[in-house]
Amino acid sequence: MNKRGLRVFAGLCALLMVTLCAVPSNAQMAEVKQKPAMYSYVANWQIPRAHWADLEKSAATRNAILEKAMADGTLIGYGEDINMVHSADGWTHDNWWSAMSMAGLVKILDQFLATEVSASPSAIATKHYDLVFVSHYYSWKPGAYKGGYVHVSEYKFKADAPDDALDLLAQHLIVPAMDKLVADGTVTEYEIDEMAIHTSAPGTFSIVYVTPTPEGLDTVSAAIRALGKAHPLGIDAFGSFTDDNGHRDELGKGNGVFK
Repeated sequence: MNKRGLRVFAGLCALLMVTLCAVPSNAQMAEVKQKPAMYSYVANWQIPRAHWADLEKSAATRNAILEKAMADGTLIGYGEDINMVHSADGWTHDNWWSAMSMAGLVKILDQFLATEVSASPSAIATKHYDLVFVSHYYSWKPGAYKGGYVHVSEYKFKADAPDDALDLLAQHLIVPAMDKLVADGTVTEYEIDEMAIHTSAPGTFSIVYVTPTPEGLDTVSAAIRALGKAHPLGIDAFGSFTDDNGHRDELGKGNGVFK
């Protein structure tokens, strides 16, 4: 085994230790497994500031469709966000919805296309793109949140990362830590997303979480730093699988609801 292989192996051993240390003692025997696929459709918009109020006016029509879909079981969540850290060509707003099937996503998309004039920001947007994700690792507190802070970290796997790299990182590092933050109320919802429709190259994943307060962002960051200090080989394994050049962060603020 070469030096890199030894480094990764040692890191994975540390990940198993992290699992035991990151969860409460009465839950240490719980095994993290993939959950049923959750699909999410995210519509990203670049809206000139002069038209932000116009966007809010169309929200009622969109939300009426989404609320009905939640009530009949088509969707398990929906919401909308504004971008708090703008880039020159990036999005300013998004709206999203989640379902336990691809069919659920598409049914809602069909309804929005049928009400394009009244429900879509397309008439005032200067740029627009859509993303479709799938997640097997997620958790949330049921109910609505308002003014939540939405943090997204995107990572790209190295070409030689193992095929089950995401499962290893999720099951032994990310999920135990995030579940603890959901349990103590720091995090309202989190998910680990991969692209279900590859509008860009495969091999990326995103860690998304919502926290109800600004202080929650610092609490999550402190929890990550604590993991790094207590279990450096576990974090080292994360670095062995991912390419720093492919890392990007987003910070938004929005409203949402989950069943």
